[in-house]
Amino acid sequence: MPKRILNGQVVSDKGDKTVVVLVERRVTHPVLKKTMRRTKKYHAHDESNAAKVGDKVRIRECRPMSKTKSWELISDAS
Repeated sequence: MPKRILNGQVVSDKGDKTVVVLVERRVTHPVLKKTMRRTKKYHAHDESNAAKVGDKVRIRECRPMSKTKSWELISDAS
């Protein structure tokens, strides 16, 4: 089964080897037919502590590394 890859923006790098990535997706409202923005935050593993707040990054699904962390940083999306 292929691993999902998402693009997002780093909103926190306070944790050791962990970044919080905000991923935004656009959905159409079922009744109003208006496009809305939906966001979700993912905790991702950053082995080298390279990502900083504001960076555009790509994250990939991986095995669970902690209670909340099951994504890993693969590269800068820029």
